[in-house]
Amino acid sequence: MNLKFRCLPELHGHIPEPVEAAEALPDWLELMPATVQSEVLGGELVHTFRQLPSIMNSFSAGIMFKLPCDLGVKDGEFFWNWSKPVSPRVQLTRSPLGFYAPEQATGMPLGVSSGDFILKFNNFWSIEAPSGTSLVFTHPLNREDLPFRTLSGIVDCDQAKGDFVHFPAIWKDTAFEGTLAAGTPIAQAFAFKRKPVALDCGPMNDEEFTACLEVQSQIL
Repeated sequence: MNLKFRCLPELHGHIPEPVEAAEALPDWLELMPATVQSEVLGGELVHTFRQLPSIMNSFSAGIMFKLPCDLGVKDGEFFWNWSKPVSPRVQLTRSPLGFYAPEQATGMPLGVSSGDFILKFNNFWSIEAPSGTSLVFTHPLNREDLPFRTLSGIVDCDQAKGDFVHFPAIWKDTAFEGTLAAGTPIAQAFAFKRKPVALDCGPMNDEEFTACLEVQSQIL
């Protein structure tokens, strides 16, 4: 599947490009041990999540969008110093960060305090997808080390050629002070075809049950 990402001509070379998620792995992932001793199990050696394919695959699947510039946080305020080029032909924010009014999240249990603004990471790449294709955008999977949580959304990117998809997020670490570096992952995207899904639920037949036993014996 081909996905096309385009930025304004003036911005090309000044902002990080979307990349395959496998090219944006966190540094700590490589440092994770494969096994550790468990105090709870009396010192027995156990596999860490590094040995769990479902979790490891999540880090490298899909497309990763990155923060376009350094973002500072101090005393509850955000700031940046980014002199990106300006396009005289289109009205597009120069800010890497925007906000949603607190009232826009009314009725949605997001775990934020009353009166708190919802952040918006501004994205400077338009997305064009093949006919019948949508993208789901979400927080970088299993990146609980990040001080924010990007909210999830789905966009029919085959019908939004030339438009920009921005990423609402909750700032969850109120004690954080420092700098989010340019290139920090801010959203992970997965493309899928909009096709009906037929669900077939029921008990295993003999063949399916035998296959299940074989798989379980290999795991155990």
